[in-house]
Amino acid sequence: MPFGKYKGKPVDVLAKDKGYLEWVLEQDWFKPKHPELYEVLVEFTGSENALELEENFLLSIALKKEKIESFEVYPFSLPAVKNLQRTLLHPNVTFLVGENGSGKSTLLEALAISQDFNPEGGTINFNFSTRSSHSALHEYLRVAKSSKKPSTGFFLRAESFFNVATEIEKLDEEGSGAKIIRSYGDKSLHEQSHGEAFFSLMKNRFGSYGLYLLDEPEAALSPNRQMSMITLMHDLVMKGSQFVIATHSPILLAYPHAKIYEIQDEGLTSVSYEESQTFRDSKRFLDSYEKMLEILIAD
Repeated sequence: MPFGKYKGKPVDVLAKDKGYLEWVLEQDWFKPKHPELYEVLVEFTGSENALELEENFLLSIALKKEKIESFEVYPFSLPAVKNLQRTLLHPNVTFLVGENGSGKSTLLEALAISQDFNPEGGTINFNFSTRSSHSALHEYLRVAKSSKKPSTGFFLRAESFFNVATEIEKLDEEGSGAKIIRSYGDKSLHEQSHGEAFFSLMKNRFGSYGLYLLDEPEAALSPNRQMSMITLMHDLVMKGSQFVIATHSPILLAYPHAKIYEIQDEGLTSVSYEESQTFRDSKRFLDSYEKMLEILIAD
């Protein structure tokens, strides 16, 4: 081993001291300063078996139906909410797919708020509001959690990522301590393209044992970048992280260590990749795009 001890503790003992280990791994300076030790700790925690996990931080979601007076008003009238039954979340990645207006983003937002994330995005330490537009669904959501606690996390909303970037700059201007932007690649997110900023976020801010809730991340990414995102996501999964993602992307949906829930009239339905409407619509178009275009733009 490159490091036999750390602060007087053998690495294997340190890795089994859960509270201390979580503290070490969540420090932004630790991985860059001690990359070899970081990998040793990850190895000792058994996260190389992350794909065999039976559970992670979030176990399931359900609706507190007894508290709801009417399913005819928003957000309870949304297909994703109206018929929501107890839904198990995959320990690695859970995808929510469905048409615009089906409620997948609203459901993800409620899940994020229930876990103390800021409604507009960011970490649990962010507390700002540019426009209060979130629903009260989180108050009616029952979230089952394991005894595991994430060391870090992030709620990403493509539509409000600009607001998060602005808040980071504001906090750095007002604060006197270490600059927050250092944890995001040490370069203003406003000085990067939307896609570059998102990749900078994943590479520099996302870490091991994290809970990541992403709302349509593909909005900022080219198809090639979406494939690169799969690589980054898998690396984080192998280090004990859990994702819940609302998406329209047939590329991201192809990630194999995941559960796909499609929002249908009867609620959230578990489907395979090739059964998903997202895959079928994309395949139908690409397999015969010339014929499809003739139909779509016919006089």
